[in-house]
Amino acid sequence: MATAMGALAATSLTPVPAAATFPGDLGLGRRRAAVSGWRAGGRRLRASPPARRPFLFSPRGVSDSRSSQTCLDPDASTSVLGIILGGGAGTRLYPLTKKRAKPAVPLRANYRLIDIPVSNCLNSNVSKIYVLTQFNSASLNRHLSRAYGNNIAGYKNEGFVEVLAAQQSPENPNWFQGTADAVRQYMWLFEEHNIMEFLILAGDHLYRMDYQKFIQAHRETDADITVAALPMDEQRATAFGLMKIDDEGRIVEFAEKPKGEKLRSMMVDTTILGLDPERAKELPYIASMGIYVFSKDVMLRLLRENFPAANDFGSEVIPGATEIGLRVQAYLYDGYWEDIGTIEAFYNANLGITKKPVPDFSFYDRSAPIYTQPRYLPPSKVLDADVTDSVIGEGCVIKHCTINHSVVGLRSCISEGAVIEDSLLMGADYYETEDDKKVLSENGGIPIGIGKNAHIRKAIIDKNARIGENVKIINFDNVQEAVRETEGYFIKSGIVTVIKDALIPSGTII
Repeated sequence: MATAMGALAATSLTPVPAAATFPGDLGLGRRRAAVSGWRAGGRRLRASPPARRPFLFSPRGVSDSRSSQTCLDPDASTSVLGIILGGGAGTRLYPLTKKRAKPAVPLRANYRLIDIPVSNCLNSNVSKIYVLTQFNSASLNRHLSRAYGNNIAGYKNEGFVEVLAAQQSPENPNWFQGTADAVRQYMWLFEEHNIMEFLILAGDHLYRMDYQKFIQAHRETDADITVAALPMDEQRATAFGLMKIDDEGRIVEFAEKPKGEKLRSMMVDTTILGLDPERAKELPYIASMGIYVFSKDVMLRLLRENFPAANDFGSEVIPGATEIGLRVQAYLYDGYWEDIGTIEAFYNANLGITKKPVPDFSFYDRSAPIYTQPRYLPPSKVLDADVTDSVIGEGCVIKHCTINHSVVGLRSCISEGAVIEDSLLMGADYYETEDDKKVLSENGGIPIGIGKNAHIRKAIIDKNARIGENVKIINFDNVQEAVRETEGYFIKSGIVTVIKDALIPSGTII
């Protein structure tokens, strides 16, 4: 049974209930014909010509708030196909991506990045999910099959979570060239599903979102494409692709990381999307989150007819769709969201779970749990250790040491006298037996885990690393960037990252 594991607790994966239905229209604008206007293959039946009527724009229709209600007809389990994009080679997250795909990178002691979008889908009643990947996909495939492979198919709507790897074919001899190209290459499979919309997601974002509200806004505004938008201030806006909207929330312009006058020209009235006037003044820009809802017929036409050579959704397909007159709407998401694309962002997102009194992103939300692979590990054992402001994963053995403001991953073994500060330990994939450790000791080897009297500060220790006795990983010279792959570590943004399966000899000082 797939589970959602908190720092020291587990929650069973149970079938996600169908979306609640409410009598009557919510009054959020025009509703797309549900059953009668949905023909085989998911194509909408439009009147000819499709005259647009004015509609009342409500914050509930375009924002992700807890008070919003959803009334999807047909519901998401039968009418929506989730497509999670695994991303590229993950070079900015290297060396964490040296032996795994980016979505398979461990997260916050017990999880992996891919668990976030998959859990959001399941909690939103989206139970048909494909994950597209092409780099180092073995660990991702293994995790998804163990976590979700035997559970989703039992749902009444025959849900699934399946991995689709890049492949060459006579029609297309190339690997995935980008987000749009990846979807195009498997469109022959996606179009077989009798659904209304495609939900396009990224596999390396940290957030909690009810996609049903997202889909509902798409239908009620009669959009062809809906783009999730994050409100932000001027300081952050320069690092994102920004969008400009009209007074109906329709996207009319895009700008990639604008500065100066171009940046100021992208300011919008975010009250249109549901922000209150005070917050709208603080956050006058909206950035694309890389999360989209496409109507099925629109997606097929865009990728095959309008833009058959386009590789990317964000920079090519969606701006092109606005230019040819399609209705591209913005949907406001005003909550915690982090793109975990760099070592620094990954480090901060992980240590964020230790924030007091409540972390920005919590795994303790019973109404929308985060699921992961069931590992059936024993409770962690803490023997005479000083642990403060930290999170300890499952199955750890911690002896007579000090841990402060750190995240300790599953199966971690920390020996006597060790000091762990401001660090992320990913743990191990397996336990070594006492016989294994005895053989290692007799041959001068180092067991998996943190050795006696080691001192680790502001570091990421990847899985199965062997840290010897009296090792100091403290970035003594405050180096910001360094490549020491042959020695088992990298330094990026001042954060030391020890490579998976690396061995750091006793007495080493980094």
